[in-house]
Formats: sequence, C-alpha cells, structure tokens
Amino acid sequence: MQLAIVVGGGNFFRGVADQARDMDRVSADHMGMLATVINALALQDALEKQKVYTRVQTAIEMNQVAEPFIRRRAIRHLEKGRVVIFAGGTGILTSPPTTAASLRAMEIKADAILKATKVDGIYDADPMKVKDRQEILRYHLHGCFKAGLKVMDSTAISLCKDNNLPIIVFNLNQHGNIRRVVSGEKIGSRVSA
Repeated sequence: MQLAIVVGGGNFFRGVADQARDMDRVSADHMGMLATVINALALQDALEKQKVYTRVQTAIEMNQVAEPFIRRRAIRHLEKGRVVIFAGGTGILTSPPTTAASLRAMEIKADAILKATKVDGIYDADPMKVKDRQEILRYHLHGCFKAGLKVMDSTAISLCKDNNLPIIVFNLNQHGNIRRVVSGEKIGSRVSA
C-alpha cells in the first residue's frame, strides 16, 4: 500500500474569514499556498514522530523547506514505502486543494482519492445545515455537476472523470477511519465514473 496526501489550509486567506474579505485575491492565494506548506510540515513532523517516513513536495519552490514536486521522485518515494505529502496546491493561483489532489493522483497513477472530511460521506443537502438530509452512498462523477453536489471543485471532478479515478468521501474525525478506508473497508460515499 502506498499513501500520498494533499493538504489544504488556505480557506482563511481566501475570504472565508471576515477579516480576509477585502484582501487582494492574488496575495490571498499565495498566502493560502504557503499555509498548505505549513500544514504539510506539521503533518510530516507528526507522522515522523510515529516512525512513518515522509517526504514533503511542493508545487512552489522552497528548497530549504521541502522538495519541489517531481513526478518520478514522488513515485520513487512511494515505492520505498514513504508517505508523500503534497503542498502548495498546483502552484497556480485560484486552484483549490481538491484540484491538486486530482492532478497529483492522476500523475502518480493512484487507485483512488480518499477525501477526508468532517462528515460521513456525500449528502443531498449540507449535513451541517439541513437536519433531514439523505446520505448518498454511491454516485457517478458525471452526475455531480447536474446535481450540484459539492464533492470537489469542477476541475477536480473533470480530472477524475477523464482518468477513471474514484473518490471516496469519509469522516476524518471518527477514530480508525483512515485505516478502515485505506484497508478497503466500505465506509463513506464512493463517486466513480
């Protein structure tokens, strides 16, 4: 089993917080990409304290902090049993972490994208706001656009659809779920072509 992780972290700077609303979009996106690098380094530290060997690769150059993203190097790290943490998004402004996840998954020939969230799967309405929502256990990628489901951004969904890459959405906050989903246990919701 090989594991690569794409971290987010830019929502605060992208206007989610009231204080960031009037911020220049380019500056905010750059800050968001840097926030993902900070989160990647924190995750690397936590994993290595558990004796899990990792490498952080970034889409923006910062050689003193992490390796630049190089596809073959990432694959080689995975083959050696290391967890690869991708940071800096795609290196392109306005590109969210879900696009980076789809792009990196395609590039390393991943079998699936495992999207860890705050909820148990995909619902027909926002589970944080709507009490009588219905969980959707299986869904097709081409239907995500029509149904308006916010599984991932449209570019990420297109990349997954074009590359037959399934997405499994599961609850990160439930103890043991990462191990369960990586082991192939049927938890969460599955979106596939």
